[in-house]
Amino acid sequence: MPQFFLNKRLILLLVSIIILVALIGFSLKDRNELTWSEQFLKDTTGFVQLIFHKPAQLVAGFFENVNDIRNTYKENKLLKERLEEYVSLEAQVQTLKKENERLRALLNKKESLRDFVPIRATVIGRNPDRWQETVIVNKGQQHGVKKDMAVITPEGLVGKVQHAAQFTSTIQLLSASDQKNRISAYVQGKENVFGLIEGYDEKRRALLLKEIPFDAKIKKKQKVLTSGLGGIFPKGLVIGEVMEVVPDQYGLTKMVYVKPAANFYDIDDVIIVKRKIDETFEEREEAK
Repeated sequence: MPQFFLNKRLILLLVSIIILVALIGFSLKDRNELTWSEQFLKDTTGFVQLIFHKPAQLVAGFFENVNDIRNTYKENKLLKERLEEYVSLEAQVQTLKKENERLRALLNKKESLRDFVPIRATVIGRNPDRWQETVIVNKGQQHGVKKDMAVITPEGLVGKVQHAAQFTSTIQLLSASDQKNRISAYVQGKENVFGLIEGYDEKRRALLLKEIPFDAKIKKKQKVLTSGLGGIFPKGLVIGEVMEVVPDQYGLTKMVYVKPAANFYDIDDVIIVKRKIDETFEEREEAK
């Protein structure tokens, strides 16, 4: 009996091998059509692949998007940092450019100062309550600064030295409301017209040139300069230009509204000027 089962198992194994070889051989033959078992197997495999393919794509796409977002965030952060650096550099460039232009203007102005000695100074203080009145600069008596010296910018006259300490000075601006703040000036033309700068109109932001002869012919845009006759300021410093000419309150003389050449509101660097005639006189006195 056991021998029978042993032979039966051997026969089944041989039959299985024969069938397997037949199937392999059958599958290796060139055929235009597949058997139903092969079709079923391929369809089943394709269906399973289709089921798992889309979720796999979604998962892969999700991680890919997360990676893209992370890279975009890093790039955005880097671009922001570079943009901030660019803005900072741009601000520095503009500041340096403005300072360079201002220093060049000061240098050019310095070279044209033939009748007086220039002393360069920088504004170091300004009281908000007296913004239109005075400024403080970083030059004083130790640098040759004395009371009543004229103070200019590359654009024009801004005021005079009110007080001079050892290392600093207080500058009184032309826009200060001081009745004693008078400047001998003239309107430049074919025939110069002389007068006195007395006062400042805050509404019009204009200096007042008074004591102008009633028959004087003055037009808008004419230049107004220092005359040098007051004994304080050198001749030829630019004050501004004519805005309007009106009769005075008595109708005997005229008054001229003068638009200042300099900007009294924004002052950074100035030149304090010393008349050469005064310097020569001082040298002679020291020689004696």
